[in-house]
Amino acid sequence: MRASSPAHPGRRRFLAAGGGLTLSFVIPLHAAPGALPGSLADTPLLDAWVRVGADNRVTVFTGKAELGQGIKTALLQVAAHELQIDPGRLVLITADTERTPDEGYTAGSRSMQDSATALRHACAQLRALLHERAAARLQVGAAALAQDNSVFRAPDGRRVSFGELVAGGDQHLRASAVLPPRMANARRWIGATLPRVDLPGKLKGQLAYLQDIRMPAMVHGRVVRPPAPGARLLGVDTGAVARMTGVLEVVRDGRFLAVIADEEYRAVKAAKALAQAARWELPAPAAHLGDIAALVRSLPAQPRQVLARGAPGAPGRTLRATYTRPYQLHASLGPSCAIALREGGRYTVWTHAQGVFPLRRALAELLDTAEASIRCIHAEGAGCYGHNGADDAAADAALLARVFPDVPVRVQWMREDEHGWEPCGPAMVADVAATLGADGRIADWQYEVWSQAHATRPGRAGNLLPATLLARPFAPPLPKPIPQPDGGGDRNAIPGYALPNARVIHHFQPAGPLRTSALRSLGAYCNVFAIESFMDELARAANADPVAFRLRHLDDPRAAAVVRLAAAKFGWNAYRRGSGRNPRRGRGFAFARYKNSAAYCAVALEVEVALETGFVRILRADAAVDCGEVVSPDGVRNQIEGGILQSASWTLLESVRFERGRVASLDWGGYPILRFDGVPERISVHLADQPGQPFLGTGEAAQGPAAAALANAVADACGLRVRDLPLDRARMRRLAT
Repeated sequence: MRASSPAHPGRRRFLAAGGGLTLSFVIPLHAAPGALPGSLADTPLLDAWVRVGADNRVTVFTGKAELGQGIKTALLQVAAHELQIDPGRLVLITADTERTPDEGYTAGSRSMQDSATALRHACAQLRALLHERAAARLQVGAAALAQDNSVFRAPDGRRVSFGELVAGGDQHLRASAVLPPRMANARRWIGATLPRVDLPGKLKGQLAYLQDIRMPAMVHGRVVRPPAPGARLLGVDTGAVARMTGVLEVVRDGRFLAVIADEEYRAVKAAKALAQAARWELPAPAAHLGDIAALVRSLPAQPRQVLARGAPGAPGRTLRATYTRPYQLHASLGPSCAIALREGGRYTVWTHAQGVFPLRRALAELLDTAEASIRCIHAEGAGCYGHNGADDAAADAALLARVFPDVPVRVQWMREDEHGWEPCGPAMVADVAATLGADGRIADWQYEVWSQAHATRPGRAGNLLPATLLARPFAPPLPKPIPQPDGGGDRNAIPGYALPNARVIHHFQPAGPLRTSALRSLGAYCNVFAIESFMDELARAANADPVAFRLRHLDDPRAAAVVRLAAAKFGWNAYRRGSGRNPRRGRGFAFARYKNSAAYCAVALEVEVALETGFVRILRADAAVDCGEVVSPDGVRNQIEGGILQSASWTLLESVRFERGRVASLDWGGYPILRFDGVPERISVHLADQPGQPFLGTGEAAQGPAAAALANAVADACGLRVRDLPLDRARMRRLAT
């Protein structure tokens, strides 16, 4: 039976059922005695994670979503390793509210820690159970059995399959907090590089994304947004639009305007006509975003001390600096999309949202229906890490399906929708001061960071953009800070160094001029940029090598090992600046452990700076990462390489322009991102594998260190210390004059 957990409203908690079988292995875990590891704590029954059919087919389940990070491949490797079955023989079902465990959001680099850990234990325990059953069925000792994928074989050749072993048996068993011993000579699927299962369709131009799906009889919706967030709709003449060829429905509900047409292009034309027919009253101009530091500091804030260690006032030389980050977009290459179908009182929504269960809760409130009457199925979207417009597009589609039932309604956002209405990554300001003692070590550290919310994902209808536009609007719930140790705006604000006296204050800002939410790595990108840039400034003031200075303040041996590995692979100690034919070259270094609990990552890179043009180019980068036991070496490298490139784009180019109360950077000209000609000549990722250690999240480990290493390299190349992001050409030219 199933019930909701009071501690996690809306999550499915599987309660122990019958079966009467006891798993007889006892192996200690890193978890506390009796505590279930990873997502097993919320979903503790084996058949929620792995199921064997009578046809011998083995299906594994995860509540996490494939976002392009390669998690499908890694999870299949974990399941295959523990089940001792070729990965290609397994069927993997990802985030689906009717089929998979509720694992919340695919966010925070937690898929391996939570879902892979749960799958590892569930699959290992099921295999051990079937092994015992096979030994009993074949009347031989368990050690005498050989396994060939989903078949056990006795020494005399008799065989029994997984499917035969579960016939009439119960797989609905509560998981144990122990990991059974592996078979002798077990094949290793963990640690191997396998072809990514999500890539073939993408590389061949086949149906790979939600944006590609076409269903029978599907119709197309387009939503007309207000000209600015606070604009008031004075009136709209819908008659001419309703008579346009192919238009099936014109929808008006408060400020929510939309059209439904039989063909996509007809929907586009009708939406443009509807926009021209609408009359709006614009709000008073919002605050100007030119001076980010002044704007951010002016917002109402709720200060909270998140670290208080030692006592202030240590003697020595004190340095101070301020660092800023602008509002930034997810800038997904494919604008958001969703498909919704209403049949009777039931809705099915295909979405690339990163949390299908929280989205279902929000849609149930929006549509005034029971959660059980809504099914949300994840389908990959064409690019996003974080909370972009995916949930809002799903709400758009669901609202249109409500008024146009029995056929699938597809809503495809346009580029101006995506850039103009998605939640931004918040602008941030960080003030840091540190005192160097007579021994050249940091004697005192003070850090303050100001930031809007990094967590306004759905869970409530008010978190959905169209819900705020209805005649009976849903008010956005008041944002709350994400508590430590993960943190939001203060993620990684607590430095990972051994500092005897340190204080950190997070000034959480519930409201600001732009809607904000999670952008990959949340506040860690800005905080690591600030901390690691300042560490370089302190090293210079102490007349110390930047790598040696960091090592002097590290007491975590795994952190120190990653720093040394990155420096060695880069050739830090033997580095010499480039020849005179290059304008200026320099090197930079940075390190952080993401969230101070996930993967360790150090980045060393070299840049070339042309001051006359303001152009900064990354020439090469070496990254070292320790993410515990490595499941997919190629997958980890993909994540770190991608993180460095995304961070380079943020750091060198990306900043939202805001005019007359609305986002003005509505296309790639107004919001440029890194292009192929800006990709470094070489990125090398070096893995510090830790067999037997817990999985540590990797997807967001490189963004902060890459940004700081880049800024440190620029300072080394031309002597310009840039503390305000981005380091774009205009800023670099201004600083050089």
